[in-house]
Amino acid sequence: QVSLVESGGGSVQAGGSLRLSCAVSGDTYSTAYMGWFRQAPGKVREGVASISAFAGHTYYGDSVKGRFTISQDNSKKTVYLQMNSLKPEDTAMYYCAYARFRPGAPLGQYNYNYWGQGTQVTVSS
Repeated sequence: QVSLVESGGGSVQAGGSLRLSCAVSGDTYSTAYMGWFRQAPGKVREGVASISAFAGHTYYGDSVKGRFTISQDNSKKTVYLQMNSLKPEDTAMYYCAYARFRPGAPLGQYNYNYWGQGTQVTVSS
C-alpha cells in the first residue's frame, strides 16, 4: 500500500509561480513512476508531468512544457512540481499519482495505481 499527500497549492496571479509537493509513504518500488495530473471543472483529467523513480526520466504534457518542472528527492520520498509562468488555464485540482511499474503511457492516468487527495491551484488574470 502506498499513500500520497500533496501540498503547496494556492492562489496566484498570472505569471506567478507555485511549487507543489507530494510526500510518498508505504511499500514503494524502485521501478515506480510518479505523476502529476490535473482536472478542471467540466474537463477530463490531464497528465501534466511524470518522472521515473530510479532513473529520473521526465515527461511533460504539451501545455506545460518549458514552464513546469518535475523533480524528486528520493531521500525524502518527495516529488515536486515547480510551476512557473502560470496562466489562468492552469487553474485546476492537481493530483499526485504513483505507478508501481513503468506505465505504457507515462501521462496516462489509467496506468497509475495510487492517488493523493489533490491540492487546488487557482491562477487569476
